[in-house]
Amino acid sequence: HPCFISNLQSFLLFRTVAAEVRKQVSRDYGSPQLSKKRAGLPLTEVVEPVDFEEYVSSHAPGVEPGPLKQLMEFPSDDLELLHLDKDCNTLEPPLPEEEEYQLYSTTYTPHNSERQRERQRGLVKQTFELDEAAAAERQEDQDDAKRRSVSIDETPRGSWASSIFDLKNSSPDALLPTVLEQTAAEDMDHRNTEARQQGRHNDLLGLFPPPDEDEAVERCSLPEVPKEHCGQRIMVKCLSLKFEIEIEPIFGTLALYDIKEKKKISENFYFDLNSDQMKGLLKPHTPHVAISTLARSAIFSITYPSPDIFLVIKLEKVLQQGDISECCEPYMVMKESDSSKHKEKLEKLRLQAEQSCTRLGCFRMPFAWTAIHLLNIVSSVGGLDRSDPDSDSGHGTWNERKKKGFERMSIGDDMCNFATFRPATLTVTNFFKQEGDRLSDEDLYKYLADMRRPSSVLRRLRPVTAQLKIDISPAPDLPHYCLSPELLHVKPYPDLRVRPTKEVLEFPARQVYTPHTTYRNLLYVYPQSLNFSSRQGSVRNIAVKVQFMAGEDPSQALAVIFGKSSCAEFMKEAYSPVIYHNKSPEFYEEMKMKIPANLTDNHHLLFTFYHISCQPKQNTPLETPVGYTWIPLMQHGRLRTGSFSLPVSVEKPPASYSVLTPDVSLPGMKWVDNHKGVFNVEVKAASSVHTQDPHLDKFFTLVYVLEEYSFPFRLKDVIITEANMEGELKASMAALRGAVLDTCVRFLHQLLNKLIQLIVYPPVIAGQIVNLGRAAFEAMALLVNQIHKNLEGNQDQHGRNNLLASYIHYCFRLPTAEPTLPPNGESPGLTYATLSRATARPSSLHLSRSKSISNSNPDLASTPVSPDEEVQRIMGSKLLHEELALQWVVSTSTVREAALQQAWLFFQLMTKSMAHHLFLTSKLDVPRRQRFPDRFVDDIAALVCAISADIASRYHKDVELVERLNSSLAFFLSDLLSLMDRGFVFNLIRSYYKQVPIALFPIFLHFSIILCHLNYVSLCPQSSAFSSMVQDQGVATMFELSVPFRQQHFLSGLLLSELSLILDPDGEGVFFLHKKAISAVHSLLCSHDADPRYRDPQVRAHMAQLYLPLIPIVMETLHQLYDFSGQQNNMNSGSTISQSVAMAIAGSPLQHAKANPFALPTAGRQSSSLSAECSRTLLVCFLWVLKNADAALLERWVSDLSVLQINRLLDLLHLCVSCFEYKGKKTLERINSLTFKKSQDMKARLEEAILGTIGARQEMVRRHRERSPYGSQENVRWKKNVTHWRTNADRVDKTKAEVEQESVVDGNLATEASLIVLDTLEIIVKTVVASELKESVLGGVLRVLLHSMAGNQSALFLQHCFNTQRALVFKFPEMLFEEDTELCADLCLRLLRHCSSSVGSVRSHASASLYLLMRQNFEIGNNFARVKMQVTMSLSSLVGTSQNFNEEHLRRSLKTILTYAEEDLELRDTPFPEQVQDLVFNLHMILTDTVKMKEHQHDPEMLIDLMYRIAKGYQNSPDLRLTWLQNMAGKHSERGNHAEAAHCLVHSAALVAEYLNMLEDCRYLPIGCVTFQNISSNVLEESAVSDDVLSPEEEGICAGKYFSESGLVGLLEQAAASFNMAGMYEAINEVYKILLPIHEANRDFKKLATVHGKLQDAFNKVYNQRMFGTYFRVGFYGCRFGDLDEQEFVYKEPSITKLAEISHRLEEFYSEKFGDEVVEIIKDSNPVDKNKLDPNKAYLQITYVEPYFDTYELKERITYFDKNYNLRTFMYCTPFTLDGRAHGDLHEQYKRKTILTTSHAFPYIKTRINVIHKEEIILVPIEVAIEDMQKKTQELAFATNQDPADSKMLQMVLQGCVGTTVNQGPLEVAQVFLADIPDDPKLFRHHNKLRLCFKDFAKRCEDALRKNKALIGPDQKEYHRELERNYHKLKEALGPLINRKIPQLYRTLPAPTLNSYSRSSFRKVDC
Repeated sequence: HPCFISNLQSFLLFRTVAAEVRKQVSRDYGSPQLSKKRAGLPLTEVVEPVDFEEYVSSHAPGVEPGPLKQLMEFPSDDLELLHLDKDCNTLEPPLPEEEEYQLYSTTYTPHNSERQRERQRGLVKQTFELDEAAAAERQEDQDDAKRRSVSIDETPRGSWASSIFDLKNSSPDALLPTVLEQTAAEDMDHRNTEARQQGRHNDLLGLFPPPDEDEAVERCSLPEVPKEHCGQRIMVKCLSLKFEIEIEPIFGTLALYDIKEKKKISENFYFDLNSDQMKGLLKPHTPHVAISTLARSAIFSITYPSPDIFLVIKLEKVLQQGDISECCEPYMVMKESDSSKHKEKLEKLRLQAEQSCTRLGCFRMPFAWTAIHLLNIVSSVGGLDRSDPDSDSGHGTWNERKKKGFERMSIGDDMCNFATFRPATLTVTNFFKQEGDRLSDEDLYKYLADMRRPSSVLRRLRPVTAQLKIDISPAPDLPHYCLSPELLHVKPYPDLRVRPTKEVLEFPARQVYTPHTTYRNLLYVYPQSLNFSSRQGSVRNIAVKVQFMAGEDPSQALAVIFGKSSCAEFMKEAYSPVIYHNKSPEFYEEMKMKIPANLTDNHHLLFTFYHISCQPKQNTPLETPVGYTWIPLMQHGRLRTGSFSLPVSVEKPPASYSVLTPDVSLPGMKWVDNHKGVFNVEVKAASSVHTQDPHLDKFFTLVYVLEEYSFPFRLKDVIITEANMEGELKASMAALRGAVLDTCVRFLHQLLNKLIQLIVYPPVIAGQIVNLGRAAFEAMALLVNQIHKNLEGNQDQHGRNNLLASYIHYCFRLPTAEPTLPPNGESPGLTYATLSRATARPSSLHLSRSKSISNSNPDLASTPVSPDEEVQRIMGSKLLHEELALQWVVSTSTVREAALQQAWLFFQLMTKSMAHHLFLTSKLDVPRRQRFPDRFVDDIAALVCAISADIASRYHKDVELVERLNSSLAFFLSDLLSLMDRGFVFNLIRSYYKQVPIALFPIFLHFSIILCHLNYVSLCPQSSAFSSMVQDQGVATMFELSVPFRQQHFLSGLLLSELSLILDPDGEGVFFLHKKAISAVHSLLCSHDADPRYRDPQVRAHMAQLYLPLIPIVMETLHQLYDFSGQQNNMNSGSTISQSVAMAIAGSPLQHAKANPFALPTAGRQSSSLSAECSRTLLVCFLWVLKNADAALLERWVSDLSVLQINRLLDLLHLCVSCFEYKGKKTLERINSLTFKKSQDMKARLEEAILGTIGARQEMVRRHRERSPYGSQENVRWKKNVTHWRTNADRVDKTKAEVEQESVVDGNLATEASLIVLDTLEIIVKTVVASELKESVLGGVLRVLLHSMAGNQSALFLQHCFNTQRALVFKFPEMLFEEDTELCADLCLRLLRHCSSSVGSVRSHASASLYLLMRQNFEIGNNFARVKMQVTMSLSSLVGTSQNFNEEHLRRSLKTILTYAEEDLELRDTPFPEQVQDLVFNLHMILTDTVKMKEHQHDPEMLIDLMYRIAKGYQNSPDLRLTWLQNMAGKHSERGNHAEAAHCLVHSAALVAEYLNMLEDCRYLPIGCVTFQNISSNVLEESAVSDDVLSPEEEGICAGKYFSESGLVGLLEQAAASFNMAGMYEAINEVYKILLPIHEANRDFKKLATVHGKLQDAFNKVYNQRMFGTYFRVGFYGCRFGDLDEQEFVYKEPSITKLAEISHRLEEFYSEKFGDEVVEIIKDSNPVDKNKLDPNKAYLQITYVEPYFDTYELKERITYFDKNYNLRTFMYCTPFTLDGRAHGDLHEQYKRKTILTTSHAFPYIKTRINVIHKEEIILVPIEVAIEDMQKKTQELAFATNQDPADSKMLQMVLQGCVGTTVNQGPLEVAQVFLADIPDDPKLFRHHNKLRLCFKDFAKRCEDALRKNKALIGPDQKEYHRELERNYHKLKEALGPLINRKIPQLYRTLPAPTLNSYSRSSFRKVDC
């Protein structure tokens, strides 16, 4: 990663520069705490650790026994040795010898979500307003349906009297007893603190989500217990087999074949579905039937699912005379149903069959076969039609229709998932008869491949019809009644008499890398072909008999051959099926044998060939032997397997033949075909005893020879003697690397055990100890490295191979038995049983001793050894850990490299060996310094040193290796802390840090995280010595990463130093480590919180001391933390991309240049480099320290801080409140945990990818997870996490209970976090009182307090919060009432909000606080105008903005305040109670308005109207009017009405300008409303009523923050922004015209630049396509509407709103309100006659209207904006005829134009405005015609002159004008109106106007045709001619009509009178 490296280098350079800068800065900053330069040693160097053992012994805990003493002592359970008995999954032991597992563990319990949930049980549910409100809302929705009334009183204020009456009669909340008492401040504080500490939640982190388990580096997952391999399992049940005729028994065989690999991938399963009658025919041949042979269901295992697997079914029958075709014939042609036809024939056949069974019952012949393509069953693509009984799966192809689908899809292996599919029952109907000359497997593969082709050859063959029903389904996890391949009963097996299911042994298609863990020793024999063509005599029906012989005597045939179906369990012989009259038969038989554990040279397979005479003849025996051959099974101690081509002897072999092979030409023997190989046979073994690998065999044999001391020993061509033993053994170890990996893995446990044994017990050869340590170490290193390299996918996150890890964890133990001494003189026969699974006690198997072993059941027990003997033996041997350390230190080149690659393995072997050794020698109680010899300690030091150097030097070459090595070393050192002298280990750690350069930050961090995750509290002694040292240096050193701190708390110092360096904002190169470093600290704290030993608060305070520097560290990162305050209600923290990522995306380098380093972080912080998740975790750790640290200590620390730092701490607390705010149950229900987490993960992954920061290790782990060596195969053991159907754990939807629990936990976390903040605020206040910093800090404290009141808090927290707030106001009243108005306003708002809470206790406290606030204000200045004003304004803004505001609750609080006033004896005689009463009544008034608003919550227009009215009511109270205008602006913005929102803001600004103008005459400020006229004519209503109503100087009036120049600027800025969102760019210009003079006067050029920039943007956007509103007239008729009855409004709707949409909206809304039957829409636009309407209904009339402008106006309104802004007149047209119809013929069609005028211009501060004036114009038919023709002409002109030209449009318009078919077209209009001169002279002008219109029209048509001609292509020529023809016709017809003039119009006119200009149309006006 070159870029990464350069980053780190630049980071280093940068560090030095940064350090210089910081030196200068620290002066300006105040204390040294904010600078990274610590006293003494820089953080990047590691301090000298304390000599730990010395320290512990000299500072023996002086603490009296108790929790603290326990804390000091090293935990006793740090080391434990467990003995696990190995599970045996069969009822009988499979075995010769079973091992036990032994593991050693250093106890570290990972902190995971399971335990977290355990700890979260029994939490108290906190009460949250938020949840209460949500519940109430649901309740209300139900109640809402019941009450539906709408009416607003005319005035916005109800009558005073009634309102007061209401209030006086309501009941107050409970009064708080202590409110009116006079208490001293100290007592109050003491009482509050005690109350706060009650019922607190002990472990904060128990409430926080646990650390991400994938992230945890320090997590070492337990390896899986070793177990046998198992693929995906399918169960096949054979249900029935029926043929058309039933004449003889038929036997079946099932097996799986993979045609791509050309391999049989399972052994055979035999089944027998014959009826009892048929079975009876064979009774004589099978006297005893074992239940195991009656199985009809089998479980097949498939490790490598592929689309090429077939289930092949072969059928056999009893041998009879005739070849296969003859025997199949009856089955093809006869049917039982035609029995009358074939009756005799059938009888004859039955008789024949009976005879054959009696005579030839032992022999079988091939009959028929078929195959099932498994993919058809499991894939959903081509599932067979399971219902169809004839589905021809026999043909292995699909139904045609599905075949097509299959060909389209190339099916990859991933589609074949045999673990989950829908179980299927198949009926196989077609079988193919076996061909005698095509029986081999080769032929079968050809057939199967052909079967997949659509035009299969097999299809053309005549089938044997039968019905085989089988069930295929995924096998259950724990099937009952199952037999293993060895026929052992697999648990659970409740009843031995039940018909079993058989597990069929798999022969995996490719290698499977799993060590053997159970005993298996099976042999499979496959006769393949025989060639007797040259053999003389009658040899035609040949059967091969196979026997497993223990010697040469016929009686020594062992019963080890497994029976097939319906026979004995084991047989002594097996026969192959006979092919009739064939001298060179092929075979497909499989013979399975269970061979003895220890084979000798005499064991062999004997094959005897017989000629079977099928017809009973005189003097002819049934079977005649015609040949013999054999295979000796053992040769040079190795089992012989593979393919053999054997010669066949004609005669019986001579004595002692079995030790030779038949290839040896024995004298006097006669061979078939001159001793050529004529019989081909294959032998395979599935064995955990025989390796079948020459290298392994040789090694094990030599070790065995050594153990048994059986010299000399012959091994192939070499005689092994004492002299050459050592060389041979070393050579065999070196040769192990040549062994096949797959075999090495299978025998992994034995191999490693033997190698370890050779290290621990160097063998004695000829009296000399031979040291094999080095050779064994090398062999081991190379072996594990090879395994690691080749099995990449099988690793955990630390790159440790799971097979090796589980070996070390479970199987490895120190060998405790020495190899036996050479026996005196006797050399026992070699029994090759070294390997009999002696994994645990490799050499305690005295196999050669057990002479009595019966071959078939070797009882190979080990001799018991007493512990004392074990100890004795160990003492005489080498120690594995010492030997490993030594060999490693001295190793070189490749071996050293291999050991480095697998360092973890050797480290773990060493630690397990050390622990084992200490345990066995009882040294666990010995002082640590005396446990291990110095030599070993030196070796360890050298080793750690060398490896640290490797880490440092190789980092840039091989990151992956270094990451692995690093974590291995860290785990090793942390294990050593449990075993060795801890001071020594600390020094090792220090030497590591010294060698690894600081640039390798990720490596460092990784290392410390792993180290610290030990039980390390006791490793950081908390002694009095440290405390006394602290006394001298001041408390600051405890909060700093000072040298004493880092020495004393060595590990915690390391971790915190790294955290500090990583979070250092100047260290840009390492920001991707943030998450890791923070998680590390988090999971450490979690483990403390979860530890029962640390429950005691005293202990917790001690624990917190380890982390005190975390507080300043977090304070320093304040400006990097994620800003939670921005997302108060929607906690979608996942949505922001961190700054650095944004920069990376933009392609810029990482930003180094920071803003001014001296600026304090402000509340809206600029950059946050930490993600939300990291920030949250860091803050929870920060709170943990604050919660658990000693309060007195914190107090002393705070008192030393500068103001700057205290403010920073306050900012941090402010952030904590936002960060942990309760989200509410509803939000939790919405966020589906999974989706949330997914997106978080993806975001993190994206960030890592973009920044290229993903560590090589994670990358590697991820790659491996995604590609296992098993392709995409699912249940390979270590990919449990991937299954096709997700298990319950992953399901997305949480249950109700889970959501409930989550909200309880979340609530408790929020409460606890806020209480910790509150505790800290109290500490700050306490220290501040003593010092001089009061003013500057108290405001900050109050801000944090107010902020915490503002969020969603629990009732419990709020009570404490109000207590603190009251105490604060009591102690420092001047802070609120003399200085900052803002604080007072905020406090009033918060208190009022809580006064309306639905939780009683919260209301009680809030009312008490509010009352005391008024009272204190009164006591200071004898009136409380300020509080009065603030409270009134707060209430108004609360009422206007709050969604779930409840007036009932607030009314109770107001009553409570009144009650306090009445009961306050001290102030009874002052004007105070009366003033309180005034205020309360005024507030109550506002409340009453609110009630109405609440009723109209869902009617946006009505709601805004009401707010408008309330605001109007405050015309003479500017502050309140402003509040309400802002409420309205807020409501509009919510609904997206930006133009209206902008106008509310403009009105607010005008109001402010008006009052500023009264206060002072300032040249550059606007002179009041008049200035705003250009923005909107409506603004004038804001002009101040008159000076006598209000003088702005009065106390408390115009006191809000907006009544200032900056307030005015702010409002105008907001208005401009809203205009921008509304797209009204021209209005922005007008707003800025008012703003610019203010900025100019202030010489604020920066702002001016911004404004001009915004103006430029706005003017550029003017040309964009814009859409403004659409307008509708809405009339309300009917008394149901209350005061809306007979009112008409113009509604402004969003652009392109259709009439249907608004009428649907209003109809739906009012129907919901009044009921469906009540509301009716009037469909026309005619005037409504009230008398004709039903009084019980509510009528709505809705009409689309368009803005209307007089001709003079159009000169002004040129642009699109002009025509859509400041609109007051609108028009709509209604067509009618005099007889009442809407439409009639041309000459009777009238039109009514209605012009409406509204009270204000649109846009206004509301979206509907009353109509105040209405005017109608009626057009006579000829005028209507004129309008129409003008419109047509305009359209034509537009289409003709359009640029770019649009021929389609042009042709459409033309067609409409000149087309002949146009009804009521231009011609008809001319004929109706121009044919005759009108009688009425009034119409002369109209007649003439229409005539001129037509002239114009004809001219335009001609232009259009000309244009069209230019545009068209050749294909449209004809069309154009047609148009021209039509035009000429039209012109001809129009000619006479157009040219006739009215003579009267052309008389000389008299002088014009004024009247001649009046309109000739009838105009009716109503106002």
